[in-house]
Amino acid sequence: MPVVVQPTPNPNAMKFVLPARRFARPVSYASAAAAEGDPMAARIFALHGVYNVFMAQDFVTVNKLPEVDWDALAPIIQRYLENDWEE
Repeated sequence: MPVVVQPTPNPNAMKFVLPARRFARPVSYASAAAAEGDPMAARIFALHGVYNVFMAQDFVTVNKLPEVDWDALAPIIQRYLENDWEE
């Protein structure tokens, strides 16, 4: 099922809306080390420039460093989330 990518007021944050509720409670990871126990968050953190991942109900918000381009990063995250949804 498709994941919808939405900009936020913060140019360094992007919201990825999932097709249905996926997370029972909100969780925020401020580092790759903090996300170690969450396979999806760890996979997103492995991408260059990601510094925060927030997951809540039916969306994931990812923050990136200013010098990293969303055109390269967003499609990869979208694909990760869509593939995870199908598994």
